[in-house]
Amino acid sequence: MSRVFTPEGVSIPVTVVEVLPNRVTQVRTESVDGYHGIQITTGERRPGRVSKPMKGHFAKAGVEPGRGVWEFRLEEPAGIEPGGELTVGLLSEGMKVDVSGRSIGKGFSGVMKRYGFGGGRASHGNSKAHRLGGSIGNAQDPGRVFKGKKMAGHQGDRKMVQQNLDVVKVDSDRNIVFISGSIPGSKGTDVIIRPAVKNGQKLDLSVSGQEASEGQNHDD
Repeated sequence: MSRVFTPEGVSIPVTVVEVLPNRVTQVRTESVDGYHGIQITTGERRPGRVSKPMKGHFAKAGVEPGRGVWEFRLEEPAGIEPGGELTVGLLSEGMKVDVSGRSIGKGFSGVMKRYGFGGGRASHGNSKAHRLGGSIGNAQDPGRVFKGKKMAGHQGDRKMVQQNLDVVKVDSDRNIVFISGSIPGSKGTDVIIRPAVKNGQKLDLSVSGQEASEGQNHDD
């Protein structure tokens, strides 16, 4: 993460995201696939790490193999063709976006760290129960632990969406975008940037036809 100063001198915390060009590998149509959408790839992958079916898939689209493929549904991908590129230029300052990614994994965590439990007494007879969750069950009726009970377990490493974030700045020359606040994922992980659902914004698909862009989190 970093920060950006406004002309008034206000400091805005931002996350710096590198948005490499998204190469279109396939265009879905309602007549063939039953829905409209596009499939994209980004980044690079060594030829020896790409399976033969995927090599043919990339070759058919006329693009270099990427580190994965992602698909996004569109109302109608007008003007989009396989082999085209979708760049950070689709984003503009002041846009509201939703950013999704996998949160940082924190391993097996207790209830105090995982859910914010207060813990037990520090003294007065407390014996080795300072950070335990306390009683989890009931009497003979119902005689079981309800599903969804907050207990110790695996924390993090799950899909998260941070909504209604502001695009503070777009640097097309360096393919980076500054997004207000924090976003899911650790440094170097993939994130997906979409127009904010609650805000009702949409990208101008007539320019290059993208509903979402695949970026890489560089919060250093």
